[in-house]
Amino acid sequence: MRTLANIIWHFPFLGFLSALGVFLVGGLFVITILGAPIGLGLIEYSKFLMAPFSKEMISKSDLNKKQNVLWKSYGFLISILYFPFGLVLTVITIVQIVGMFVSIVGIPGAVILAKSLSTYFNPVNKVCVPGKVAEEIAARKARSQVN
Repeated sequence: MRTLANIIWHFPFLGFLSALGVFLVGGLFVITILGAPIGLGLIEYSKFLMAPFSKEMISKSDLNKKQNVLWKSYGFLISILYFPFGLVLTVITIVQIVGMFVSIVGIPGAVILAKSLSTYFNPVNKVCVPGKVAEEIAARKARSQVN
C-alpha cells in the first residue's frame, strides 16, 4: 500500500518536483558553506520527499548519535538566520497542501506534508529514516516514559 501511495505522490501530484526543488535549495545552502547545516537538513528532507509514505524525518538526537558541540551550536545560530527562508518554503508548502486537499486523492499526501512542516522551520540535525526505524524509536521512548 505504501508503494502505491508513493507512486500516486509522484505522478499525479509531481512529488518528485518538490523533492528536486528542496534538493536544489539544500545544495545552494551547502555550497555557501555557512549554511551547511541547513543544506544538509534540506537534502535529508528531499530524501524524505522521494518516498514520504515509507520514510520519516526524525531528530539526530533520537538516534543517540553523538555530535560535536560546536557544530550543534553553530547549527542553532544558522537556524535563527535561516528563519525567513524557512518561512517562504513553509508558505509554498502550505499552498501545496491546500491544493492537495482540494482533490480527494491528495489528502493522504497533504497530511504527510503537514506533518513534516517542522522540518522546513528547523532542518538542522534532522535525518530521514525508514518508517520502521521511526516506529521503533517511538516505541522505545514510550517504554522509557512508562518506566
